[in-house]
Amino acid sequence: MNYLLTFAFSLACLLSAQAQGKYSTRAGLVLFFSATPIEDIDARNSQVAAMVDLTTGQVAFTVPMKAFQFKRTLMQEHFNENYVESDKFPRATFAGAVLNYQPPLPTGPQTVQVEGDLTIHGVKRRIKVPGTLELRNGQLLVKAKFIVAPADYNIEIPAIVRANIAKTVEVTVALTADPVAPAQPTK
Repeated sequence: MNYLLTFAFSLACLLSAQAQGKYSTRAGLVLFFSATPIEDIDARNSQVAAMVDLTTGQVAFTVPMKAFQFKRTLMQEHFNENYVESDKFPRATFAGAVLNYQPPLPTGPQTVQVEGDLTIHGVKRRIKVPGTLELRNGQLLVKAKFIVAPADYNIEIPAIVRANIAKTVEVTVALTADPVAPAQPTK
């Protein structure tokens, strides 16, 4: 009987440790949308790398700027060359933590606030973002939506089109992250 209880307790601890560890993806999704009088601007990037540590609440994202896909090639060209200067600033990053995080993550979607440093166009700003975390079928689902003002990141909009470009951009993050396998000891 003691063996059975010890085994059950050990199994529960092992499963809990696996479910509450680090999760990562290299195929996260970031969308942005900006309503403008002439034409709405929206882009999609499915090459986002992310790491979430459920033992500490730490979160990190890397977004390759040239991976944003637009409906029109000219928009993509202007975005990369004239606005975010992707050759000079090839990625946006976020590093932060879930506020008031208390592991383990309960079942079902959990509304959270994440605070950290968002760096775009070489400018780092502290932001607070609402979102959800959910463990489902061994994967971590992360969702967030927030507003970014390009001017806050020294992204200059040429005067000729400034009146036709929105002052803010809605950013949506959606990713499915897999557990990171524990490091194997070397022999």
